[in-house]
Amino acid sequence: MSHDVKVPASGESVTSANVARWHKQNGDAIAKGDVLVTLETDKVSNELEADADGVLEILVSEGEEVEIGAVIARISAAAAGDSKPAAPKEPAAAPQANQEKPAGDSKPAASAGAGEDGGAAHEITVPASGESITSANISSWRKQDGAGVEKGESIVSLETDKVSNDLEAPASGTLRILVSEGEEVPIGALIGRIEAATAAGAASPEPKPAAAPEKPAAEAPAPAPAPAPVATAKSPEKPAAAPSPQRQKPDLAVVSREPQAAAASPASTGQSADADGRTTRRKMSMLRRKIATHLVNAQQSAAILTTFNEVDMSAVMELRKGVQDEFLKKHGVKLGFMSFFIKAVTQALKDIPQINARIDGTDIIENHFFDIGVAIGTEKGLVVPVLRDVDTKSFATIEKDIIDYAQKARDGKITIEDLTGGVFTISNGGTYGSLLSTPILNPPQSGILGMHTIQQRPVARDGQVVIRPMMYLALSYDHRLVDGKEAVTFLIRIKECLEAPARLMLEM
Repeated sequence: MSHDVKVPASGESVTSANVARWHKQNGDAIAKGDVLVTLETDKVSNELEADADGVLEILVSEGEEVEIGAVIARISAAAAGDSKPAAPKEPAAAPQANQEKPAGDSKPAASAGAGEDGGAAHEITVPASGESITSANISSWRKQDGAGVEKGESIVSLETDKVSNDLEAPASGTLRILVSEGEEVPIGALIGRIEAATAAGAASPEPKPAAAPEKPAAEAPAPAPAPAPVATAKSPEKPAAAPSPQRQKPDLAVVSREPQAAAASPASTGQSADADGRTTRRKMSMLRRKIATHLVNAQQSAAILTTFNEVDMSAVMELRKGVQDEFLKKHGVKLGFMSFFIKAVTQALKDIPQINARIDGTDIIENHFFDIGVAIGTEKGLVVPVLRDVDTKSFATIEKDIIDYAQKARDGKITIEDLTGGVFTISNGGTYGSLLSTPILNPPQSGILGMHTIQQRPVARDGQVVIRPMMYLALSYDHRLVDGKEAVTFLIRIKECLEAPARLMLEM
């Protein structure tokens, strides 16, 4: 009796999938629940598990695109003492990221392969980071190849086109790096292993030297189709660890940004210097590439126009000064400027709903909720986490949300869900001293507000010249959807709310 492994449906509009990676080799003995294959569509990446015990017969190679419902493998019931099907497919037809199992090891442990000494070898794989993300860039290894690591210790930083995450060691042992820094690998790819320490103390904290050039090419029992060259070679007497039937998924963690004991070479970080040292070339990070593409697309896909105004911040500053101590004592956070601007934007969106909309083809999608994105600058680029349903939240809750997002951004723990679904964006260039700017839209949104630095400037009040804390405001909007009248009215509404914050708090 055999069981067919078919490509499952992944949504109404998805008609095909790519066989991204087989986690088992042709002819392997498998157990029910083992992860067999990673499938990628244009929207999501999925893993299929074995629905029965038996022997795997691979019918479709990695990299092939197949229709939904197609049979890509079979699981045949294993005969007594037989670990392979009678006529298996040629193993070369389905190259694997993992090495061949040692003989006689037909059912390894769920989270690790058995090493030569009987210890466990834990795989380090690239975890899924969201439906639309299919690859990641190895930004930096926190440890060198051969170094001893402790369970929970940060070992590698991964960048996708949207977020940057750090992976923790799933176990203590010796780190074996399989993919070097600067390389881009698919989701689910094996990028390293942690080998368990032997009784003699194999997990030495001392880093091992660079790749040994004398390593024979024929050592490995199967070719290693890793997407990038192995950073260092395994010792000749150590066989490859048996692949795990279930991929390890280390938790994302807060990490230290302290420099490592040994600096990475320019080659390992994707950097190169010219002969006279006047310039240095390095790879653009995935996040920076995504930002660049996103901004260019925004300029090309919308008719962006910017209108300006200025706001007297005296009333907001006096209100904050008067209630700050009590506010901090009661809520545990300070009352900042951003919560006032978020509330002012929310009120303006209610009053001028044309800006709380977007264009989708030839249709206009009107939003009846208020999820506001707040641009946060990090050392790796700009991210825009979204504060949900701000119309229902208090000033204190908004301030706490902003602090939480800022901390997550610094720690590299922003998720895809944090960045999606906003209807409007606020960007505060004033924190860097910007006096005036023309912010770029965050598609598919139709508006973005630019805040700027507060300056003491002379202004006319009741026929007198007085010095007031003034801020320039900039509203960029999609002129395809929003006319100048609505844009100007929207910006004036924000100005009115900020210059009369008591009315703002009463939603007047």
